[in-house]
Amino acid sequence: MKILSAFISSLTLVSLNIVGLSQVQAQPVGFEFQKVPVTLLGTGCPQGTAEGILNGDTLSITFSEFEALASPPKVVSKSCNLRIGLNVPSGLNVQPINVKYIGFADVPQAGSAAVNVKILFQGQIIPTINNPNATFGPGFSDVWTKDVGVVLGTINACKNPVSSIFGINTNLTARARGIPANQETQIRIDTIDTTIGPVLFQIKFGFKPC
Repeated sequence: MKILSAFISSLTLVSLNIVGLSQVQAQPVGFEFQKVPVTLLGTGCPQGTAEGILNGDTLSITFSEFEALASPPKVVSKSCNLRIGLNVPSGLNVQPINVKYIGFADVPQAGSAAVNVKILFQGQIIPTINNPNATFGPGFSDVWTKDVGVVLGTINACKNPVSSIFGINTNLTARARGIPANQETQIRIDTIDTTIGPVLFQIKFGFKPC
């Protein structure tokens, strides 16, 4: 009986260890929910109107609608340059994957509109897999989406925390030369469908084992 009891106890211990290991492996890897500092520069986003929310694998930048409107014969450009502080805690090996933003453009005949975006890390422009910019010609009136893959190595905080700065420089241009007098050209970046508020930009991250 003692041998049988010892055998059963050993099996129980092994089972508990396996369950414990599975629970550890099943724990999601990602950032804890937190607010991150955002600095704004430009004519299209007043200082103090943005907030960064970091949660799981996503950094979301929230602020009110960013747009350029032009009536004939004007050409109107609006800029918004974001600087986002990202502190990666020790124990994570993080790789930025893509940046997403959506918007709307309404372009009368003879008009045009454009969005131009530069994505930066530590002050340097990040190469992108696809074109982050877009141009909208006469007659376009619809929503548009950009999901831009970025080429950047991992932020290795396996042993020590790492402080970094992301940047997103955006310029919207609405051209109204030659359009009918009672119309206007408009382009904007607006809300991404989300549960945390009016999000205009999202940066997605992947996680690699340390």
